Amino acid sequence: MTSVTNASRKVLSRGDRVFSRTAVVSGSMILVILAAVAVFLIVQSLPALVADSESASILTTNFWGYVGPLIFGTVWAAILALAIALPLSIGIALFISHYAPRKLAQSLGYLIDLLSAVPSVVYGLWGILVLAPALRPIYVWINEYLGWIPLFGGVVTGTGRTILTAAIVLAVMILPVMTAISREVFLQAPKLHEEAALALGATRWEMIRMSVIPFARPGIVSGAMLGLGRALGETMAVAMVLSATGNVTFELLTSDNPSTIAANIALTFPEAYGENVNVLIATGLILFIVTFIVNAVARWIVSRQNAKAGA
Repeated sequence: MTSVTNASRKVLSRGDRVFSRTAVVSGSMILVILAAVAVFLIVQSLPALVADSESASILTTNFWGYVGPLIFGTVWAAILALAIALPLSIGIALFISHYAPRKLAQSLGYLIDLLSAVPSVVYGLWGILVLAPALRPIYVWINEYLGWIPLFGGVVTGTGRTILTAAIVLAVMILPVMTAISREVFLQAPKLHEEAALALGATRWEMIRMSVIPFARPGIVSGAMLGLGRALGETMAVAMVLSATGNVTFELLTSDNPSTIAANIALTFPEAYGENVNVLIATGLILFIVTFIVNAVARWIVSRQNAKAGA
């Protein structure tokens, strides 16, 4: 009996070692792949950093003059999408976790998860065929009554394919992941804190504001940064919906729209040659760096929130 037990322990111990090493190798592969991508982007980008309009036909002056408006368009579209999606995701998550009946909450949870499975091309088709024509009269109304605000000024486009339309499509695309993360974090809020707040006479909203949201703030930030990262790198939907001119402008309703790095690469790469390819890869490197900075800032914010909660 003792020998059988010892043999079982040896087998279990060997299995633990194999599993541990496999997990370490799998985790290390992430770093290896990330490093390989970074090396490829850097090596291929070096010729573009010193290129000019004579060596690369897509440049008008130099690389930084070319990528500057693209950085602005990428960040601007992502910020607009996040501003639209964040309050909606928090509201939907709170409704599912604390207000909706159980069966309705389960059904809504399934529907939100299904939105994540919709391909970006479908979102792009919906945006260009349905959303843009539907928003055009609304844009005219906004321009007529709120045109004194710089964001809504200018001449309204006749197609509805503006940076605001692209941002709405991006908001719908990032809404599921942000809602799912917020919902799970809200459900993990300490029940004793919620019951104590209700016992002291707080309304349901006061209980959520005092007990649930402070506990869930790091998770909300994580979900927002994850959605922002997807919005920064989204390609097909933006390329299909946005009628871009490549200019730097904050106006949301005109046909003069900035482009994004990912959409510009998708639209320009098929006809690129020579150093033009290196220029596009260099813009991809810039997007890689921007996304890395966003994730680093998100990690710092979450760590700071966790430290405050622990204190």
